[in-house]
Amino acid sequence: MPMMLSDADPTLVEELVAANRILFDQGVVDGFGHVSVRHDKHPDRYILSRSMAPALVTAADLIEFNLDSSPVSDQRQGYLERFIHGEIFRARPDVMCVIHSHSPSVIPFGIVEDVPLRPVFHMSGFLGLGAPIFEIRDIVGPGSDMLIRDRNLGIGLAKVLGAGGAVLMRGHGSTVVGQTLRQTVYRAVYAEVNARLQAEALRLGKVNYLTAEEAAAASAMNDSTLNRAWDLWKTKALAAH
Repeated sequence: MPMMLSDADPTLVEELVAANRILFDQGVVDGFGHVSVRHDKHPDRYILSRSMAPALVTAADLIEFNLDSSPVSDQRQGYLERFIHGEIFRARPDVMCVIHSHSPSVIPFGIVEDVPLRPVFHMSGFLGLGAPIFEIRDIVGPGSDMLIRDRNLGIGLAKVLGAGGAVLMRGHGSTVVGQTLRQTVYRAVYAEVNARLQAEALRLGKVNYLTAEEAAAASAMNDSTLNRAWDLWKTKALAAH
């Protein structure tokens, strides 16, 4: 493990590696996407893998970054879109983990403006009354490559996320956040599941979404049982690799 990570909680490092494997095994990420955690001893830093496929990440691949998303530990190539993480951590002191993905069922809800991604069942209560959509054209115009490749775009994304748990990125993917790594992994998985179910429900007719009160109550309940899903997903993902 790089010297820079030597004072990070070894359990946190191990869980970050496991999170990369889980997200791949659950179909949230493929060769692309990334997950970070705020450093447990240095809240103005975060830990993220070097640029590589999530399913292949090991502890030796982790790099520590400051909130400007400049590497603190070494100069290996980081993800181009690491600014997603740095600017959300800066804007949201309550956030301990950030996951960016291109999970396929979520993407349509970022490109259809009048059908927001909303919770259709109790497992996705964290979506509240719906995930906002980040429109990159509002910041850089119509000719971008859609990527969050600098701090300015990261700041814009963090503003649209606001105090919520998820933000969609038009024509790109989504980003979810949480107060713990396990909670954020749960949210990334169930954002994809909810999108799949919502799309199916919309084909049948008018959808009866969770109310704001139901969503909040369900979210609080689910947060108390995160370990059940985490233990299953971790066991399955690590056995597959």
